[in-house]
Amino acid sequence: MYTFKELKKNLRREQLPPKACRVALVGDTATQLLATALRGEAIGRGFDVELFEAEYNQIERQFLDPQSELRAFMADFIVLFQSTHKLGEHHSMLSTGRQRLLAEERLAMVDGICRDEAFATTKIICMNYPEIDDTVFGSYANKVDSSFTFQVRKLNTGLMELSEQHANLFVCDLAALQAKLGRDRMFAPNVYVSTEMVLSIEALPWVASRVIDIIGAVRGQFKKCLILDLDNTLWGGVIGDDGIEGIQLGHGLGIGKAFTELQMWVRKLRQRGIIICVASKNNEETAKEPFLHHPDMVLRLDDIAVFMANWETKVDNIRAIQQVLNIGFDSMVFLDDNPFERAMVRENIPGITVPELPEDPGEYLEFLYGENLFETASYSQTDKDRTRQYQVEAQRVSLKKTFANEDDFLLSLEMVSQVSGFNRFNTPRVAQLSQRSNQFNLRTVRYTEADVEALANDGDTVDLSFTLRDKFGDNGLIAVVVMKPTDKETLFVETWLMSCRVLKRGMENFTLNIMVDEARRRGYHRIVGEYLPTPKNAMVEDHYTRLGFKPVEGASTAQYQLTVDDYEPRPCHITREENQGSL
Repeated sequence: MYTFKELKKNLRREQLPPKACRVALVGDTATQLLATALRGEAIGRGFDVELFEAEYNQIERQFLDPQSELRAFMADFIVLFQSTHKLGEHHSMLSTGRQRLLAEERLAMVDGICRDEAFATTKIICMNYPEIDDTVFGSYANKVDSSFTFQVRKLNTGLMELSEQHANLFVCDLAALQAKLGRDRMFAPNVYVSTEMVLSIEALPWVASRVIDIIGAVRGQFKKCLILDLDNTLWGGVIGDDGIEGIQLGHGLGIGKAFTELQMWVRKLRQRGIIICVASKNNEETAKEPFLHHPDMVLRLDDIAVFMANWETKVDNIRAIQQVLNIGFDSMVFLDDNPFERAMVRENIPGITVPELPEDPGEYLEFLYGENLFETASYSQTDKDRTRQYQVEAQRVSLKKTFANEDDFLLSLEMVSQVSGFNRFNTPRVAQLSQRSNQFNLRTVRYTEADVEALANDGDTVDLSFTLRDKFGDNGLIAVVVMKPTDKETLFVETWLMSCRVLKRGMENFTLNIMVDEARRRGYHRIVGEYLPTPKNAMVEDHYTRLGFKPVEGASTAQYQLTVDDYEPRPCHITREENQGSL
């Protein structure tokens, strides 16, 4: 993590490309140094952020005044920072009866912001409230609903509940940061009394990092995969030397407890949808033995999507894992106790995240908690099946090697796809796929669940979602298309994205066939697509021309058109399965 001094140095870096992300900071205390930290953190991550900082303590005016600078700025993200100190000042001036309503009133304000149509497409990042124990009641404050402690805790709980109701609301957990750092590090009284700044210089980088974590996750920059070394990382000792009885694991006293609790954390990540893999210098049979037979192993082979144990380098094994998963190296985290191995991986695999683990395994978990490596902007029940999906993909890769030609292999898969519009059942997954897909994403438009719901309710928009299953298993929802009319003749492809797990199976042809059918059904004669390049989507640069689209002459961007009337369906070995949600 950067220091505040390093964040300030980042501001002197070479000018970034044209601004693509507009962030507004609105607070009730001095926010100048927080603004500096946010800009520095964004530059350090390679984000092109334009930041608007509202004047001191103008929250109500900025949100309620139709002519405010905030509304004119048209932010993609609004960071709302209401401090516990100002809340405490207000609480102290209220009657006991009004004190009981403090949390409800503050929550109603946030709820109103989220419901305001002016901010319907804006993501609201609301800081929650680090506690201040005013000791007016001592611990008895937990039984007094008018106490400040009671109201702050009620408010933080209420913010979580509000974020469940509003897809455009994200809570930045300052309360958790204070629990990590301690209040004496988070808040400097001498600075506050002279500057009205409630965050210490030491805390600013932590806060800025958490805010940019959220922005990055919404914009599709987050980690999808955790790759684990084994010996002295997942258990204590060396399995090849110490044997299964000699490695250190368990819930009792001793260092084995640290490894067991690390495995518990990894298992929760797997349950959330993070892909768990192994890259170990070991004989495969020996490396798998603890997963199969050790009574204190929390992780089992079913938790591992790709298991690479051999005597190749960690670099080669991680590259092999990437070939199976087909995700970017910048989506991966690699954990290894060995500083040499960490350095080799960092040097040879640009983009991968390799945390500098502490020497003491007892400190691994607390260190990793502080890194916040797996921030996300969405979660759906289908995430639980992701490990199984990648295990099945490894089976497909093995099967493909037994066929002499591509067509026979694809035909053998017995592929079936369900096509439907956006609905309340697939909305979370559509939003999540838009946020996760970087490589096969023609325009890289990100959607929240609220955005998806708005598209579903727009009668002019053509919204299509595609699932895919085969004889090995169900891949779930794997492709999304959004088309909007530009005139009576033309549909413009606002979004066409696909999970890279299903590339080279004919899904592109199948999807285009459905797009053309839907255009014809609605009376359109032309489909126009656009490719907007990013550092990650070069693989689809020629996508439209490969599918028979012709360049649009004179367009300011790379645009391509397809005449619907004379289109012939493209070949594919995918059968469309009708369902009640089908178009």
